[in-house]
Amino acid sequence: MRGAARRAGALALSACLACSLLLAGCVDQHPERSENGDGSDEPRIIATSPAIAEVCDLLGLDLTGVPTTSRGLPDRYADVDQVGTAMSPDLEIVKSLRPDYVLSPNSLQSDLQPKFASIMVASVFLNLRSVQGLYDSIAYLGDKFDRKEQAQALVDEYEAFIEGYRAQNEGEGSPKVLVLMGVPGSYVVATPNSYVGSLVELAGGRNVYADSEEEFVNVNTEDMQARDPDIILRTSHALPSQVMAMFANEFATNDIWRHFRAVQEGRVYDLPSDKFGMSADFDYPDALEELRIILYGEEAGSDGTVVGEAASAAAAASSFSSDAGAVADAAAGIVGDAGFGAVASIVDKQE
Repeated sequence: MRGAARRAGALALSACLACSLLLAGCVDQHPERSENGDGSDEPRIIATSPAIAEVCDLLGLDLTGVPTTSRGLPDRYADVDQVGTAMSPDLEIVKSLRPDYVLSPNSLQSDLQPKFASIMVASVFLNLRSVQGLYDSIAYLGDKFDRKEQAQALVDEYEAFIEGYRAQNEGEGSPKVLVLMGVPGSYVVATPNSYVGSLVELAGGRNVYADSEEEFVNVNTEDMQARDPDIILRTSHALPSQVMAMFANEFATNDIWRHFRAVQEGRVYDLPSDKFGMSADFDYPDALEELRIILYGEEAGSDGTVVGEAASAAAAASSFSSDAGAVADAAAGIVGDAGFGAVASIVDKQE
C-alpha cells in the first residue's frame, strides 16, 4: 500500500513538473484546467512581479496573489493577498492560495521552477528580458486566458510606436555602447540579452559585448577599453544613490578610465534606475526617448567622475531598501548571473 502511495506521489510530482512552462518556446504542457472549487471558470492566477501584475491588469485578468513590493501595483489588486518578492516568493502562501498558475519572469526559472513543482503548482515563466519579449508574453497570455482582443490592441499599439520611433532615427549612426550595471561595491557589463542592453539595441546602438550569450558578464577594464565604446552608460540594480557614487569614485580614481575615448570625449551617462531596471515594463517609451537623445548627441555627457542629474534625481526618489539583506540579495543576484554564483539571473529588487 505504501509503495503504491509513493508511486502515486512520484507520478503527481512528475505531472506538476511537466506543467511548468517556458514562454520562450510558447509550449503549454499544462492539462486543461478544471473548474475552480467555487464554481468559477476564471483561472486562479498569481503574479510574482510588478511588471507581470501590470500586464495582467491591462489584459483585464483578476489575480489571486500579487508580489510584495515597494512599487505601486494596479488599483484593482489593492486587496489581493501578497506572496513575497519576485526572487523569494513565500511558498506556503502560494500553496495556500490554490493557484491554477503562477506567473514569473523567466530570468528566475532555474531557481523557481523546482520550488513551485515541489508544492505541486503549475508555473508559467514569461520573457521580460526585452520589449519584444514583453509583447510576446502579452500575446501568449491573451491566447491562454481568452484575452486575445485586449492583447492584440496592446501589440498593435507597440508596433505603431516602434515604427514611428525607428522612422525618427532613420539615417542616424549606430554608436558603440558599453553598458555597466552596478550594485554597491561591484559592477558588471550588461549585454543585449539583458533588458537595459536590449533597449540600447532597440534605440539603434551597438553593444560592444553583443558576442556574449549571457545577460551579464564580468570582464576586466582592459578588455572594455579594447572594444573602444563611443558611449558608456551606467545604471544600478539596487541602491542607486550608493551605486552612482561608487561609479563616480571608480572613474575618478582608477586611471584606466582616463584612456577610454568615451571618457575623454565626455560621453559617459548615468541612466535612472526607475526606467532602466532588470525587467521590461511599460515605461520603455520614456527609456527609449532618453536613449535617443543620448545616442545621437543631443545631450551632453561627462567624464564619469560626477553623477548625472537624471540618475541622481531618480536615486533620491527611489524607495529601495538600504538594509544589509537587500544589498546582499542584489549583489548575489547580479554577480551570480555574471558567472560567480548560483543564481540563474536577476530581476529588479523592487519586483
